[in-house]
Amino acid sequence: MKIAMVAECASPLTELGGEPASGRTVAVAAVAAALTRAGHHVTVYTRRQDPHTRTEVPAREGYRVVHVPAGPPRPLPRDQVLPFLGEFGTFLRRHWSLRRPDVVHAHFWMSGLAAELAARSHELPVVVSFHGLGTVKRRFHGLADPSPRPRIRFERLIATRAAQVLATCTDEVNELSRMGIPRFRIAVVPGGVDPALFTPEGPGDRGRPQRVLTVGRLVRRKGFDLAVRTLAELPGTELLIAGGAVGDELDDGETRRLRRLATDYGVTERLRLLGPIAHTAMPPLYRASDVVLCTPWYEPFGLVPLEAMACGRPVVATAVGGMLDTVVDGVTGRLVAPPEPATLARAVRMLLDDAQLRARWGAAGRQRVLDTFTWDRVAAATLRAYEHAIATQGGSLAAAPIAAGAR
Repeated sequence: MKIAMVAECASPLTELGGEPASGRTVAVAAVAAALTRAGHHVTVYTRRQDPHTRTEVPAREGYRVVHVPAGPPRPLPRDQVLPFLGEFGTFLRRHWSLRRPDVVHAHFWMSGLAAELAARSHELPVVVSFHGLGTVKRRFHGLADPSPRPRIRFERLIATRAAQVLATCTDEVNELSRMGIPRFRIAVVPGGVDPALFTPEGPGDRGRPQRVLTVGRLVRRKGFDLAVRTLAELPGTELLIAGGAVGDELDDGETRRLRRLATDYGVTERLRLLGPIAHTAMPPLYRASDVVLCTPWYEPFGLVPLEAMACGRPVVATAVGGMLDTVVDGVTGRLVAPPEPATLARAVRMLLDDAQLRARWGAAGRQRVLDTFTWDRVAAATLRAYEHAIATQGGSLAAAPIAAGAR
């Protein structure tokens, strides 16, 4: 099968330049690689961010990456790309007239907009993975939501016209249903993890105090402030935060806020802010931790719990989004609701005080990843969605075209 993946701001080559990758970037790269291993021809289209980058670059895993000229050839905050999607879609339409794919898979709503614009004239089926919905973001951020104003309206249009929508978790299925998307047009395809990279065996510094690890971009919705307040309830324990500003969060205000909070709670000496860490450098950090703590306000899926479980580490997480599907309460970790510092601290302390429980839950987490969440399994589920989209593509092309940049 010839597969066109559209990922306007998630280049799978990101880490080749030494930059830490977002969860969406990891997913695009991993699924493209897994589909290529399965014998399919994959091309990933992403926005050109460097004037010196070649238009087409072969990835070492065998798929191709095409850098699309749309807007200035430099990094832009994600929420400032919308005005250039018309250029992006025009390039795709011309490219697909020469190299027609069998199916188009768009990652994120702006990729979905460009893909729909381009695919319509070629009668190509479009599959969309939103990797988080604007309705959820608006609900939690309110007026502080930086997303372009028409995002929610565009997401509804894109989802309505797509041949298939891939939701990352049950919570997203419910959200899409509330948007009016028929359940039969939605397939649940979760994120995954590479169990050969993220493994319990390997280097990991164990000569240290009890350690709790939390990982992610330093943005407020990840709830790192809750993790710092939880640390105040865990004397004799250190908290490591791995992550930094990525993409559209370019200032370091969250780091400063967390440092002030640590001072207010008297935990400065037990808090370590590690900054951005390359995805491939994460396994030793997981292995060197006793418990992995995940405290987001909301989470479209969340690769961190899976990576921790693959490394044999138990997870304590807020009971939101994709973590409701991945973390099995009392088996691979603990889901906590409501997310209060004292409640989280009790769950973490239970694990810190019981090495056998940590080992048992860690082993169960590793097995759950092997059974359900490898990238090869994710790719197989994605391929089934492609096949369904191709078989039903006629129904996805009947609606009127979407106007790029509409307000």
